[in-house]
Amino acid sequence: MKEFELLAELERRGLIVGVEHDAAQIEGLVVTQDTLVEGVHFRFDLLDRHELGYRAAAVNLSDLAASGAEPVALVVSLAAPSLEGAVAIYEGLNEAGVPVRGGDTTRADVVMLTVTALGRSERVPGRAGAQPGDLLVVTGPLGAAGAAFRAGRLLRPPVRLEEGRRLAAVAHAMLDISDGLGLDAGHIAERSGCRLAIDLDRVPLADGATRADLEFGEDYELLAATPDPLGFTVIGRCEEGSGVNLELGGWEHFA
Repeated sequence: MKEFELLAELERRGLIVGVEHDAAQIEGLVVTQDTLVEGVHFRFDLLDRHELGYRAAAVNLSDLAASGAEPVALVVSLAAPSLEGAVAIYEGLNEAGVPVRGGDTTRADVVMLTVTALGRSERVPGRAGAQPGDLLVVTGPLGAAGAAFRAGRLLRPPVRLEEGRRLAAVAHAMLDISDGLGLDAGHIAERSGCRLAIDLDRVPLADGATRADLEFGEDYELLAATPDPLGFTVIGRCEEGSGVNLELGGWEHFA
């Protein structure tokens, strides 16, 4: 069973609710959570503890950006073999500019960093509102993370909070590109009940990136279905139908 098959089954059984978007909406708050696990999401030969802290904050703030939210707090849980370097992790977390309000610390065989980000948004586009005729836009070039990994590096994730708030005012659907352009476009198509037609020739590639790098994920740019592109790069449109017009792989935890 793959990750999204599990989520679909849990949702069908009513064991989870309100999980159709990048972040949950709970009594006026927008809430999201991600866990970074040593050996799965990062290696210390590719980043140090300060960069790990910043990365953990940034990937959560990216979900808030996709919700058009203004972040208000982070809650952090750190599991590690020892507390060596823990202060550097928290320095990296704070570099993102959002206060850490609490969390937990425990022992584990490898480093695991879980961040919950809380924010507020006047309007959350979600994934389910895309309509035929909407334009598909991205907030920046894609493939940079894949190209960097091929070169033995991990890039800092971009944080598109301002862009997310601008797009949230008009977009019918929006998410961040964390699993790869094809997979994430498919999430909008499935939830919205429409077909996403992407023109690969219009997808902006980062310096050194190839089309294959679009399948790596971790670009953390925003993908939005919107009647008004607001000056962002248009890469396609929404149509009647279902699915996505091209086959692009992406990151699967349980492939």
